[in-house]
Amino acid sequence: MRIGNTEVRPLGGAWGCLAMILVSILLSVVCTIGLNLIIR
Repeated sequence: MRIGNTEVRPLGGAWGCLAMILVSILLSVVCTIGLNLIIR
């Protein structure tokens, strides 16, 4: 997958898959907490 001039490749293997899942979970938690703080 290309974004502009940079090539983005998903990490290979089971560890890459686990890392992507963990990163997505962490980002969703951070975004939720951030939105709650902004809305208050």
